[in-house]
Formats: sequence, C-alpha cells, structure tokens
Amino acid sequence: MKLNRVVTSTFAYLIAIVALVCFVFPFFLLIINSFKTNGEILTDPFSLPTHWNFSHFGDLIVKMNFLVTFKNTFLITTISTLLIVLFSAMAAYHLVRKPTKYNKIFFFILVASMVIPFQSLMIPLLYIYGAKLQLIDAMPIPLLIMLYIGFGSALSIFIYHGFMKAVPVEVEEAALIDGCNRIQTFFLIVFPMIRPITVTIAILNVLWIWNDYLLPSLVLNEESVYTLPVKMKVFSGTYMNNWELLIPAILVTVLPILIMYMIGQKYVINGVMQGSTK
Repeated sequence: MKLNRVVTSTFAYLIAIVALVCFVFPFFLLIINSFKTNGEILTDPFSLPTHWNFSHFGDLIVKMNFLVTFKNTFLITTISTLLIVLFSAMAAYHLVRKPTKYNKIFFFILVASMVIPFQSLMIPLLYIYGAKLQLIDAMPIPLLIMLYIGFGSALSIFIYHGFMKAVPVEVEEAALIDGCNRIQTFFLIVFPMIRPITVTIAILNVLWIWNDYLLPSLVLNEESVYTLPVKMKVFSGTYMNNWELLIPAILVTVLPILIMYMIGQKYVINGVMQGSTK
C-alpha cells in the first residue's frame, strides 16, 4: 500500500511538472524575445539574447501612445466589470427570490443565449449600431461598455443564480424584520455573503475584457480610443511584422493582467470550490 501511494504521488508530481513547463515555457519565450532584434528572433527564438536591448520598450511606449491606450483599456475593463457584477448579482437575486413562470422562462432564454456564437452577431451589430444608430462614431467607448455588459451578463447571472439559492432566506427575513427594505437587504446582507463568487466573476470578466481584440476592433474606429490589444496592430504589416516591438508590446499588455490573476487566483479557486458544494 505504501509503495502504491509513493508511485501515485510521484506520478501526480510528474504530471504537475509537465503541466507547469507547458504553461511557463510560452512566457519564457515571450520574455527572452522581448529583448532581441528582428534578426535574432527569426534566426533562433529559443536562445537567450546576445545583448539585452531595453530600448524596445521605450520605442513601443511612444508608438503605441501607451499611457492613453492603457487608460482606455483600464477604463473600459473596470467600468464593464463593475456593471456586469452589479447587474448580474441583482438580476440573479430577483430570479431566485421571485421564481415565477415568466422569470423561469427569462432565465432559460438567458442561459440559451450563451450558446449563440458572437461571430453570428457581428454583422447585425455593426449594421444596427453603426449604419442605423451611428453610435460607433458618436460614442464608441460607452457603446463598447454596453456591449460587454450584454455579452458578459448571461454567464455571470447563471453562476450567481446557483449561489443565490444557497443564501438562507431566514437571514433576509430577519433583516426585513429589523427594518431593512429589499434593496438594503441585498446590499448589506446578501451581497457580502456571496463575496467569493463575486471576486471570481470579476476576475474572469477582467481577463476576458482586457485581452479581447475582436469586439473593440469592430467598435473602436479612432486611434485615440484604441485598447491595448487593438493598438498592437501598428506593429503588424501585410508582408512583415515588427517582431522586436510586437513581442515586447504583448509582454507589456499581458503583464498587468497576469499579475492581477496571480494575486487573485486563490479567490477564483475558493469560488469554484464553494460552487461545487452548492
């Protein structure tokens, strides 16, 4: 029995090490190639740079208008995530506490909408918001935030819905007896109780919105409102890519969100683990 446990434990560690290498190796390549020239990258992308060139980062900050682009990305990601979390939690609370026939139908339609691919909605969206309503030219960033709320709320409501069922109704009834109304009960009692899944949903939405390229590339038509993933296309050409600036740009774009995920990954794990017991 002891030998079997040792073999099983060793095998599990080997799998974990292989998985770690598979995940870390792309980041290793990204880091070492961020300090190389085009020639070095194309000749041998797996070797360490002969000369660590830090000037690439200064060049890309200028060419990407990094401060403005970072501000746009941060603003869009933060506002979209906060509104998705707020609206999804409130909607899930109402659907759970008011399980009427119409609410059940609405929840079913909401869940079914998650299987609709975004690519099938691209042309109608551009036609309605661009050609008809002219919102793409008039208010691109608010429009993009509104679209993120629409596309991100279904999954968030679905996740919240399961957690809301586990919140004891007796706690809410006690709050109502003490003089709280429904809004106060939600924000003072219910919302703090679902904090682990709230953090999980927030992190997942931040990862999606920060790294998204397709939707911003359709909505944002002026360079002054570009996000970081969209702005990186300035280093890509029809016949050749400027790899010595494109790769550092990818590193600079990914690094903030990677740090945030490493800090918040325990909350994601806790939220998933708690969800598995609901």
